[in-house]
Amino acid sequence: MKLPQLPNELTDFQPELGLILGSGLGFFADDRIEVVGRLAYGEIEGFPVSTVPGHAGQFVYGTLEGKRVICMQGRFHFYEGYQMSELTLPIRLMHHMGVHTLFVTNAAGGINRDYVPGDFMMLSDHINFLGTNPLIGWGGDGGVRFPDMSEVYNGALRSKIRAWAQAHGVDLKEGVYLATTGPSFETPAEIRAFASLGADAVGMSTVPEAIVARKFGMRVLGISCITNAAAGISKTELSHEEVSETADRVRPQFADLLAAGVKLA
Repeated sequence: MKLPQLPNELTDFQPELGLILGSGLGFFADDRIEVVGRLAYGEIEGFPVSTVPGHAGQFVYGTLEGKRVICMQGRFHFYEGYQMSELTLPIRLMHHMGVHTLFVTNAAGGINRDYVPGDFMMLSDHINFLGTNPLIGWGGDGGVRFPDMSEVYNGALRSKIRAWAQAHGVDLKEGVYLATTGPSFETPAEIRAFASLGADAVGMSTVPEAIVARKFGMRVLGISCITNAAAGISKTELSHEEVSETADRVRPQFADLLAAGVKLA
């Protein structure tokens, strides 16, 4: 898939760090970034658009903690009907612009029974349960054809953020994220199966972006906001509204954690 043409204002900005903001987490771009410019996805020829509530659908670029950052205020999902090449196109663009570090955030369901809604989980690893891989049929654009995935989420970055969380009294969990296609939430039987595989949280994103970022040698950090207990863990009916409400409730804590991560990167 050919890379689309971007405005000179954005390419000349030369961002060094990329941020992907998950469901209900888009506020971070407005609250914390010293904005230089915005570019709606719909203004980029051939670019996907966000179709899910809680995803504004634009790039926001500016400075944060002394670093030049580009932020996806809204991402794309496999369940929206996009091909893997389309939903990971932003990562290719970021790499092309010079981004070397990618922070991926998401809203996730807690499988680990020690997790409660409002917790944050730093990804130590992931399980790809999407039934496909974004690198299938793709050999171009440079990068590694067969990227090593033994440490998708950068250990040095995780150590720094873990130390920051301990010093500031933040109860930062660390665990394994499992990605499903969605858009239906998982069944209790599926959650029991995922728990037996070692998953601590489940969601519908993140893994494709992380895989493509590693192809290009980017450092990757993943943070989940646990917005609900997964099916069968809680007896409540799951809804997207609950996801957004929980994300909004922990807004200041999430912003502090992510800003600290950017500063330490």
